Amino acid sequence: MTIEYQVIFMPSGRRGQIEEGTAVLEAARQLGVQIESVCGGNLACRKCHVRLETGQFAKHGIHSKADHLSPIGEAEQAALERMRIKDGRLSCTAQIQGDVLIVVPEESQGQKQTIRKEATKREITLDPAIRQLVVSVQTAELGEHRGEWGRVQDALRKEWGIETAVIDLPALRRLQPALRDGKRRITLTLRQNREVIDVQAGRVETTYGLAVDIGSTTVAGHLCDLRTGDILATESLMNPQVAYGEDLMSRISYTTLNKGGLSRLHKGIITALNKIILRTAKRAGIKAGQIQEAVFVGNTTMTHILLNIHPEALGGAPFALANRDGMDVKARDLGLRMGAGATVHILPSEAGHVGADNVGVLIAEEPYNQDEVTLIVDVGTNAEIVLGNREWLYSASSPTGPAFEGAQIEHGMRAAPGAIERVRIDPVTKAAAFEVIGGGKAAGICGSGIIEVVAELYLTGVLMANGRFDPAYTGERIMWDGRKGAYILALADQTTNGEPLLITQDDVRNIQLAKAALYAGAKLLMMRAGVTAVDKIVLAGAFGSYIDPKYAMVLGLIPDCDLEKVTAVGNAAGDGARIALLNRQKRIEAQKLVQRVNYVETAVDPDFQEAFVKAIHLPHAEDPFTHIAALLPTKKAAPTRQRRRRRRQ
Repeated sequence: MTIEYQVIFMPSGRRGQIEEGTAVLEAARQLGVQIESVCGGNLACRKCHVRLETGQFAKHGIHSKADHLSPIGEAEQAALERMRIKDGRLSCTAQIQGDVLIVVPEESQGQKQTIRKEATKREITLDPAIRQLVVSVQTAELGEHRGEWGRVQDALRKEWGIETAVIDLPALRRLQPALRDGKRRITLTLRQNREVIDVQAGRVETTYGLAVDIGSTTVAGHLCDLRTGDILATESLMNPQVAYGEDLMSRISYTTLNKGGLSRLHKGIITALNKIILRTAKRAGIKAGQIQEAVFVGNTTMTHILLNIHPEALGGAPFALANRDGMDVKARDLGLRMGAGATVHILPSEAGHVGADNVGVLIAEEPYNQDEVTLIVDVGTNAEIVLGNREWLYSASSPTGPAFEGAQIEHGMRAAPGAIERVRIDPVTKAAAFEVIGGGKAAGICGSGIIEVVAELYLTGVLMANGRFDPAYTGERIMWDGRKGAYILALADQTTNGEPLLITQDDVRNIQLAKAALYAGAKLLMMRAGVTAVDKIVLAGAFGSYIDPKYAMVLGLIPDCDLEKVTAVGNAAGDGARIALLNRQKRIEAQKLVQRVNYVETAVDPDFQEAFVKAIHLPHAEDPFTHIAALLPTKKAAPTRQRRRRRRQ
């Protein structure tokens, strides 16, 4: 009897049942995950190392244990020691002996994740919290006991009119050597005109800051010149916390169910941030220690884990935050490798599940300065929604889940080479034409492709409005397993593993549930605001930038609107962090904004469930979509049992 176990690969999100005794490398190949293996599994290249994550993963329904992989042999142990890897395994020799969650580190990935979080060009008024001042300091004299810092304070008062200032300890340690080397002329780096955080000899005119969006799936950082506002370098990487859960509740659950879980997630994000710090500095040709300021945004769970605060309270009503206000934290206290006196500013949050990332979107898009009723949707594992204009603002969080990231989809994967990202279906033959990231054969399908294929299946009549495959259609592209249909998106000769790539009934259902949660959240805000339509829709976030607005509307992901008034703005949360980095007044504005926003708690709102159920249909059970009415097929009623019986006869 064949025994199979559940194997999950991160960060790709691919998963499946694998036969006992299969090498991890072979399991990866079977599931379409590419791991570097130059030597073909002969322990020669040592490039195929992976990491086993242990613990209870409630979301996946597995308990991943160390003994669920075969024991390390002498040859593998020797190879790992040569590589100086302490917590890894070589996928060519480690064999599956139980349910496991395997992380493929960046250096071992045969195809790197495609992370799309570029900065958008925006007009920003420069007024950073960091400035540099050059002062000439009086020479110390015998019998005069003010101390060198006292003399610097005198110079600040006389030359710059700064009456009150304090000095950070690392800066104080550098003061006397700088005075000596600069012949009493030094450059002071001040934060908010109050705190001296660095002292350098002579005249220095270089100061840098970092804006970071800590997303649930990806982390993106922009290194900026604080004097000019120029972006000097941008780096992005997968959030390592994905290995512990794709959605926020899974990560909260992991920290609760596993001893040391919070510590693992906290260390993971700090390691990722330090990679971004070092990589951006290297690309810009500076030292990481020259970065003196940072602004971070992220949802409330990400912020709690960043600060090593247990997020358990966010896992259930009343979803209590540890702190709602913006805050300043010394980078050194977080273990970040920036300037010794550098400060991290974290923008304020709105409520339990609408955090600093959404505030970043607000200050980037400024709906509060516009007359039009604007709906802003940051599409992701946990979607944040804002509705408003200059008179009022409403916000909500909608638990869409990880389906749009490729999880919970039979052949789903994140955006990486090999992923189908665009789909068109011939209305007559029902055959699919598709685009694959990087070209070549298909390994799976990512979020934008999933949205398009479901919408196209509906537009071409393969799917009914209720999301079920139409039993009246019996073409060669549809496979039936009882009453469940599946669409053959890619034929066997079009895929990397030589097997057809299917879109199953369960896939469609998972997309329906995800889009219904998002639409219901938007609908709820419209109800609370007393509006029946929106003037424009803004799709924010990296994923939002790659959604075709037409297909998003056909699917019922967003409300009806003039398609020309639906725009994508990229990583608006990251842009908001950059704006707050370069203009300290925006931090004050952000603090005031969170007091203005009317937050709607979808999780406990009595109208949410009704709105959710109606939104499951394509595009909606009741709401009209006048702007795309000409595209939509005539809705068919689900066939009765008697009619289905006649068809089978």
